[in-house]
Amino acid sequence: MRRMFPNAAPELAGEHIVMDTGQPLVGQVAVITGAGRGIGAAIARTLAALGANTVLCGRTQSALEATASGIVNVGGKAEVVPCDVTVLHQLEYAATRVDSTFGRVDILVNNAGVASLNDPLHTMLPEDWDRVLNTNLRGVYYSIRAFAPIMIRNYGGHIINISSLAGKNALPNGAAYAASKWGLNGLSYSVAEELRPQNVRVSVICPGSTETELTPHAGKDPAKMLQPADIAHAVAMLVTQSPQSFISEILLRPTQKP
Repeated sequence: MRRMFPNAAPELAGEHIVMDTGQPLVGQVAVITGAGRGIGAAIARTLAALGANTVLCGRTQSALEATASGIVNVGGKAEVVPCDVTVLHQLEYAATRVDSTFGRVDILVNNAGVASLNDPLHTMLPEDWDRVLNTNLRGVYYSIRAFAPIMIRNYGGHIINISSLAGKNALPNGAAYAASKWGLNGLSYSVAEELRPQNVRVSVICPGSTETELTPHAGKDPAKMLQPADIAHAVAMLVTQSPQSFISEILLRPTQKP
């Protein structure tokens, strides 16, 4: 079995978790958007295995319930709060509910995202552009606007934005997606400086090709691609770092090109 990092890691095998005795996040509250499947579900399972109370946000309640059941069945803690990150009042409701239940938010993982990787920009429909930018960029702004005040009030927390290497490199036929992720990187760097005086650390993770339902990755070998658990491992590293350290960015690539 693969240990993610010493003394504080779950063992991941698909949907299953073997809980470890080291749980450095006990008592902490972690909010994860897009937690119903793929990367978000893997992050939720990992943080729950590390002892956090996980709050699962997303648009599809049945998918969120499935993730929550997997966590609870192995002794973890999970609550489902359905919401659409493109709708500010839904995120504000989620933040109010979390604050009234727990009185704190220690970790916010902005993972919800969509892609459109099929068309050159000049043929892309305006509504498809809006869907990508509203989810991947505006949705993170809405989420930070809703949850960061709770962290500021309690003087501490982690905000982790899941970006992409498409936010670093050219992506033909995926200009809107790349624009959203380049924008997300800039947002992350800037908000990190805004919130450092409040003891809130803002980090961005930029994964390469990852095997998820988000895009088909035609022509790539799934066995060589990153897995959702790899991104979850990076999140776990960030939220268990020493109080005096601050990892602002992680670039995550497959060992071999798929």
